[in-house]
Amino acid sequence: MKKIISTTLFPLLIFFIIHSCNSTQKKSSFLNLTELDKIENIIKKAIDENYIPGAVVLVAKNNQVVYKKSFGIKNPETKDNYQVDDIFRIASMTKAITSLGVLKLWERKLIGLDDPIENYIKEFKNAGILDKFFPKDSSFTIKLTKNKITVRHLLTHTSGLGYGLIDGNPKMKAIYEKEKSKFMPQGVLGFSDSDVTIEETIRRMAKMPLHHEPGERYTYAIGIDVLGYLIEIISGQTLSEFLEKEIFKPLEMKDTYFYIPEEKKNRLVPILTKKEGKWSFFNDARYNVDYPVEGAKKFLSGGAGLSSTVEDYFNFLSIFLNDGTFKSTKIISQSTNQLIQKDQLIKITNISDLGLGHGLISGIIREGDVLKGAKESKGTIFWGGYFNTSFFADPKQKIIGIIYKQTQVTSETSFDSFKQIIYGALQN
Repeated sequence: MKKIISTTLFPLLIFFIIHSCNSTQKKSSFLNLTELDKIENIIKKAIDENYIPGAVVLVAKNNQVVYKKSFGIKNPETKDNYQVDDIFRIASMTKAITSLGVLKLWERKLIGLDDPIENYIKEFKNAGILDKFFPKDSSFTIKLTKNKITVRHLLTHTSGLGYGLIDGNPKMKAIYEKEKSKFMPQGVLGFSDSDVTIEETIRRMAKMPLHHEPGERYTYAIGIDVLGYLIEIISGQTLSEFLEKEIFKPLEMKDTYFYIPEEKKNRLVPILTKKEGKWSFFNDARYNVDYPVEGAKKFLSGGAGLSSTVEDYFNFLSIFLNDGTFKSTKIISQSTNQLIQKDQLIKITNISDLGLGHGLISGIIREGDVLKGAKESKGTIFWGGYFNTSFFADPKQKIIGIIYKQTQVTSETSFDSFKQIIYGALQN
């Protein structure tokens, strides 16, 4: 009798032990979908209070989209509503994509992160820091740098380059204003409908003065545009061709482009701004806001030129929460993915002034940020774009949040409220 009980119960006992262990190991946080419904409240409130005309949002957990919705009116003339598959100008959110392309070349040992950029673009050999500026004619002198500008400096905005006409330094703005017709007729390096290539632009821009010694300070810069041109030099392809082959196609990013094809151009949302309290179409004398569908369609800005959907950008971000893979396809190695989530600005002298960390593709949440109350986990990557698009991807909690708006000359905090609700919905 004892033998019968022993042989009958033993396998059952083992099953319960294994099942119990597996349940403990797999136990993880989840998002309360009822709590996520509060996103609708904060977006509609922002619309009702006239802070934004509308938005498209996406939330994902454990590589699954759990919330995706559109709100508001995107066209004040036709009264068309935002749609979840609308295409938005993502501007500086392009930087993370181009930077990933650079890291793929690095993984293949085609470049080194600490290679001087002058090894590939000879005009950088005489890089110099602004020494004297003469306001009368915006002429200047430089002093040669001690350090060489490296690929890593360009990835992390520590090269000493600035951002030309949208630079915070008035002397630099004046210098670029004087020179703009030589390398960018509209004066904006980032997005353009001009008949100019990034090769022409970067080779001319390389002769402009630097803000500071490379590697010693952080200055938000056009360095990723330089790296977009580096990708063309190393790969022998246009930046558009390289990104399509290496990133967009493997990640099923079917609606991400520098220049949107004719059959999809009606999905590009307009940029809006407020005039006398009403939402109106935005125009800028410096550039054609409809650059993704008009003009020469020639300039490929690795730092700001792409347009995309929330779904496509989710696919892109998902690899950083999944050891560098997408649907079992390895995009980057696990070790590269881990490196991406580490702050590169530890030794930068003005880091205390910045209030941020920066990895190899984007901003990074640091341990100190968490201690100060940041809701995101250490290693979370984040960034935003000039036309009011934002994202974060938390590798510990396996959460992605994306919010797309398309506005200019506005001030609002819907992204912060969006994040608060997502983390408030997190439960064990």
